[in-house]
Amino acid sequence: MKNYIYMSLAMALSCVLSLGFTSCSNDDDNDVPKPAITLTEVGHDNARHVHPGHDLHLEADVLAEGQIQRIDIEIHQENGDGYKIEKVFTSGKYIGVKNAEFHEHIDIPADAPLGEYHLHFTVTDQKGQQTTANSELEVVEDDGDEDEEEHEHHHE
Repeated sequence: MKNYIYMSLAMALSCVLSLGFTSCSNDDDNDVPKPAITLTEVGHDNARHVHPGHDLHLEADVLAEGQIQRIDIEIHQENGDGYKIEKVFTSGKYIGVKNAEFHEHIDIPADAPLGEYHLHFTVTDQKGQQTTANSELEVVEDDGDEDEEEHEHHHE
């Protein structure tokens, strides 16, 4: 009888230990790649310029296996007094999805100084991973080109 009890305890202990060694780990969570971003259009017809007091047409394709948590857009002056425009998306149609066709118009204030700027488009997924796509951008004087001002947009 004693042998039966010892054998049962040994088997139970062996089962518990083997489960501990073969249990799943969180390593699978780290296999999710960082978000991927392709800026497809910066400015009307991808001209990479915008006029003060107008909006910047911005399009990008985003793939985030870990699902999009937020999108940050920063436009800052290359030289000068550090003029900066920021826009953050933490709710809406882009959040909580894996694939997004980003299409927005970012307001450029009328007092934005003319000159060269950098655009940073950052996507953070729900696992905290970030990817940033960058582009050059120029704020130029309005030349009165009506094609730029009156082009049609088809929003969803």
